[in-house]
Amino acid sequence: MFAKQWHGKVDEVVVVDDHITGVLSEHQAGKLLDIPDTGIKMKGRRSTPGRYFQVAEPGTGWGGTKISIRCRFWGHSIRKRRGQGLRMLMVSTTGEHAAYFELDEALKPIEKEMPADLKFSVERIKENCEPALCTVLFMGGAGGSLRSGVTENPVRLTRSVKDALTRVTSGGAPVYVWPGGGITFMVDVTRLPAGAFGYVPTPALVAPIEFTLKLSDYAALGGHMDHVRPLASLKDSAEIRQMTQQPAPGPRA
Repeated sequence: MFAKQWHGKVDEVVVVDDHITGVLSEHQAGKLLDIPDTGIKMKGRRSTPGRYFQVAEPGTGWGGTKISIRCRFWGHSIRKRRGQGLRMLMVSTTGEHAAYFELDEALKPIEKEMPADLKFSVERIKENCEPALCTVLFMGGAGGSLRSGVTENPVRLTRSVKDALTRVTSGGAPVYVWPGGGITFMVDVTRLPAGAFGYVPTPALVAPIEFTLKLSDYAALGGHMDHVRPLASLKDSAEIRQMTQQPAPGPRA
């Protein structure tokens, strides 16, 4: 992902990770950028060029490994075969851990102040690590009785949804409408407002659902035009709030 941003700024980059640890100069990305071999080799199970498994045991350190002290990584995971002055960046896949080294005359890695352009790269890695979130995807369907509350001929509403003339939302949140007959939708519950779900003793869960379309399209599909009301005609503030309620902010897909 970031090979071009490292090119010319450092001789080698090792991306430390419990799953796959990468070595830039050996990886195909480094080859395409003509990065010369640095002689840095990983003690692990080689997968494809520049990719290694089982470099370290899982843990809470660098890249989800047991490595917590930088010198331990060098002592146990890398053999050095390159001369003095080699510049190397070590970084975890999340950018949470990073360090810059140069090899001295004895080929010993000496940690030094990280150059500004490499710091910028590490910050960009952090920026690109999106949070892992858990949610619930609610799935429900609009039955015939519900659709008859929208139009005199319920199947026309289904066809209007399939033809993208009618937009389906749930509590104002976007939904995925499943293919096939009827209107079966799925929605991320974190996008809905608080208290959006109800329950009836059928037993059944009750979720909000809205259909939005042009007034002319609504008339064409046989809508209940005698019950249509403009928003301005609603005098009761509580009724207005109920009809215009927006979903609580939440993570986007």
